[in-house]
Amino acid sequence: MNTLWNNIFRSKLDEETLGGFLAKVPVFTELEKRDLGYLENLIHVRNYRPQETVFEQGDPGSGMYIIRSGRVVIFTRDDHDREEELAILAPGDFFGETTLASPAPRTVSARTAENTELLGLFRSDLLATATKHPDIATRILLGLTKMISERLQAATLEIRRLQQHSDDQES
Repeated sequence: MNTLWNNIFRSKLDEETLGGFLAKVPVFTELEKRDLGYLENLIHVRNYRPQETVFEQGDPGSGMYIIRSGRVVIFTRDDHDREEELAILAPGDFFGETTLASPAPRTVSARTAENTELLGLFRSDLLATATKHPDIATRILLGLTKMISERLQAATLEIRRLQQHSDDQES
């Protein structure tokens, strides 16, 4: 699938505790043990059935989701309501993270492929953390910035590769 959506440095996930699971999510790897305890209280656990919509393209974005179990399909719809699948995400992957720092309409849709447990972290919770525990919020935002930067770099390289391929086809 598309490397833009792959979560870099995915490792085997510890499903025994929520904190242990979160510690292995790239956005949260800089958090200390006590920070993870605080984060556990911010996280919203949501369970979805197969083919259930998490959000639709164009919906207001308010935060990110982390897959604890199950799979999520990321896709777009064109003007004729045809779907184009962009990625299938698995446990440890996350999506929607760009709206955590800055609210914006969703640019894609997300739907579960099977029974799925998602962990939600929302902008309002992060803003409250920034007031009460700025050090924790800073570490979360630095982790988020790192992941977005890595995805942007991967996207830039992919665009260059596609442009080169297109130029080669025209020659």
